[in-house]
Amino acid sequence: MSTVNTITEQLTRAGQAIEHDSFAVIDAEAGPHSYTAEQWPIVRRMIHANADFEFNGLTDFHPDAVAAGIGAMLRGGAPVVADVEMICSGLSHPRLKHFGMATHQFISDPDVIAQAQAEDSTRAVQAMRKAHRLGLLDGAIVGIGNAPTALIELVRLIREQGVCPALVVGMPVGFVSAAESKDLMAGVAGVPWIVIRGRKGGSTLVVAALHALLSLAEAQQRQAGGSVLA
Repeated sequence: MSTVNTITEQLTRAGQAIEHDSFAVIDAEAGPHSYTAEQWPIVRRMIHANADFEFNGLTDFHPDAVAAGIGAMLRGGAPVVADVEMICSGLSHPRLKHFGMATHQFISDPDVIAQAQAEDSTRAVQAMRKAHRLGLLDGAIVGIGNAPTALIELVRLIREQGVCPALVVGMPVGFVSAAESKDLMAGVAGVPWIVIRGRKGGSTLVVAALHALLSLAEAQQRQAGGSVLA
């Protein structure tokens, strides 16, 4: 049986070779780290996305994060709820389709904008509330790369409304509340999370982390003799 993923790998041998060579360079240059064998491919792909080795150390995992993310993907049909369209656009649709997954984001919906203006809050807050009203957050993989207020609101929904995502990939970038929002998420014990400590983050890193999880899920599916879900 081939050891190469067929859905979550680059589509050409040349592309695969470049990506694998890049990963080998990162492995060689990253130096020692404390990540598990399951966590490191996620961190490595994040480094690959930005050529920034500081993510070796800044990235933090809930103990159940990787297993929870892979499990949600293998069950099939888990929604991906994002704070901004960039995450939805960056994710590979063939890779998502393989697991029957679809993306959702509401940041520019007219009702979200109107409610944010009426309450003097942010669109990101109202977008998370809309996702909750639509029943999309429970069992979802939530990716937040741009808006700290989205992550803060998600933590509130978890604590006060009992919302239970399968996994939160919380990596908002910025100078106002970004670090604090990720510290808040990391204080949640009952919902698995992956965060980047401090100010760094961004939608590109959320996409990289999710693509790494998709790759791990496909590898596990292949080892179990599974097939395409979609």
